[in-house]
Amino acid sequence: MASRKRLSPEESRLAALEAARQLLIETGPQSVTLKAVAARIGRTHANLLHHFGSAAGLQKALAGYLAGTVCDTIAEAVRASRAGLGNPREVVDLAFDAFDKEGAGALASWMILTGNEDALTPIVETIHQLVDEIAPDEAEGHEYAGRIHQDTLALVLMAMGDALIGSALARSLGLSPSAARDRAERMLINSLAAVSPPC
Repeated sequence: MASRKRLSPEESRLAALEAARQLLIETGPQSVTLKAVAARIGRTHANLLHHFGSAAGLQKALAGYLAGTVCDTIAEAVRASRAGLGNPREVVDLAFDAFDKEGAGALASWMILTGNEDALTPIVETIHQLVDEIAPDEAEGHEYAGRIHQDTLALVLMAMGDALIGSALARSLGLSPSAARDRAERMLINSLAAVSPPC
């Protein structure tokens, strides 16, 4: 009889969060339970209870995990865009995919509906840190500094809204399925032009 590999507490926690992310993507936020995640990684319910305290704790940790991985990816895309190796559309697509394909929009709406709004705090804080990190140093104290925060708010709200009802709404308005992404891309292009005007 083969024995299970002994994982460090951090490895066990990370395996649980990755399993929870897969369940979220495959079957929706209602399936992210301690029991389902434990079964997915071959651990006990008690083991996950030890790491997360409750299903709400697991969901909050998952929100933080998603936010961290999503923001790391977006930050890399923004840096590449600034270095001339990427473009605003890549940043938009990463943000929209995070809320749609990666399940962050479904998780956020589930948290609100179940009264676990506290679980959204890691997402909000991580996005705030991302904005502070990617805001151009030269914009500090400048009139454009606030614009970056406003555009980030608009981008996140557009991405979340698009993940939840974008496709149906665009279809009903006779618009392209990519209409929200196209508008977000134009917003970022205009913002970058305003923050870094030509010499």
